[in-house]
Amino acid sequence: MSSIKEIARLANVSQGTASLVMNGKGDQYRISVATQQKVLEAARALNYQPNISARRLRSGGEKVLPIIALFWTLDTRTVLISRFLRGLQQELAEIEGEYELLIQPFVGSKLSETRSLVTGTRFNGAIIANPTEEDERYLEQSQLNVPIVLYQRSSERYASVNVDSYASGRAVAELFASRGHQRVGVLVPDVSSAAIRLRKEGFLERAAELGLEVRDEHMVYGDFSERGGYEAACKLVKTSLPSALFVISDQMAVGALSGLHDSGKRVPDDIELVGHDDDEIARFTIPSLSTVHLPVEEMARECLRMLVDLIHHRSPEPVARLMDTSIVLRTSCGIDSSNANDA
Repeated sequence: MSSIKEIARLANVSQGTASLVMNGKGDQYRISVATQQKVLEAARALNYQPNISARRLRSGGEKVLPIIALFWTLDTRTVLISRFLRGLQQELAEIEGEYELLIQPFVGSKLSETRSLVTGTRFNGAIIANPTEEDERYLEQSQLNVPIVLYQRSSERYASVNVDSYASGRAVAELFASRGHQRVGVLVPDVSSAAIRLRKEGFLERAAELGLEVRDEHMVYGDFSERGGYEAACKLVKTSLPSALFVISDQMAVGALSGLHDSGKRVPDDIELVGHDDDEIARFTIPSLSTVHLPVEEMARECLRMLVDLIHHRSPEPVARLMDTSIVLRTSCGIDSSNANDA
C-alpha cells in the first residue's frame, strides 16, 4: 500500500505538504493550486487509499468502522431524505459487517468545493444524491480518490442507481390521453436537475405525439416546495384552466392542491392532478394524490449494496442499475372518491 511519503517523493514536495493536501488543508495553508494538483495526481498514480481506520484509532476512537457518506443537497429537497434513510437503515440491518453513516450536506452546483471527495480522507465511500447538472459535469471531469455511487443520476464513470425519468413523464401523458383530456398542464420545480428535466421532456413530447395541447401559460415553474406549488397553482388558475395537471414533485403537488382549493377549484371535478414520487403524504391529502411511485427505499438499498461492493473491491468496475416506476391512481385522478380504497 502506498504512503504519504511515496506521494511526496513522486510529487517532488515535502512530506508535510503532501500530508496537508491529502487532508484537504491545502487552501487553508495557502499551498498553490498547481502543487495541490501534483500531489493529488501522484496519489492517483500510486492508487493511494488512506487508512481512515488507523487515523481514527490515533485520535482515540473506541470502535473503528468503515464510514459511508451520504451527500444530500442543502435546499428544500432535504425533506425528501427520510425515505432514503429508511432504505439505508433496512439494508444496514441486513448486510454483513457494520458501517457508520455520515450525512454530508452540500450546496447545489458547489460540489466541487468538497475537498474530501478528491482526497478520500474522511470516509471510505460516498453516495451522492441530487447533484445539479453542473455538479454532474464536475464529477465526470474529476479523478476522485473514493468509491462513488450516484442516486437518481446516470454516469459513464461512476456506479449509479436510477429510473427512466423520461419514460415516467411519457406515462403520465398517456394516462391523461386515456382519460380523454385534450388540454393539459405541468408544474415544474425550478431547480437544476436532470431527473426533473427528463420527466418534463418525456411528458411534453408524448403529449405532443398524442395530440394533447400544452399552452405556454399552462407550463409553470415554481420553488421546489409546498409554497412553490401553492403559488404556481394560484398563477395557473388566472388562465383558462387545463383539465389535467402533472406536478413534477409531490412536495409541489401538496401545495398545488391547497392553492386550487383556495382558488375555488375542485380536484378532480374541475381539474385532475398527478404528482411524482409517491411520498407517504400523498395518501393523506384531500383528495388523495395520484402520483408516480419512485422506489426510493429500494434505490437506497441498491446504492448501499453497490457501494459496499466497491469499497471491498468485489465489483471490478462501476455498474448502472435502472429501476422501475409506476403510476399509483388515487382520488385526484382516476379513482372515484366514493370507491377509493388506497393500498
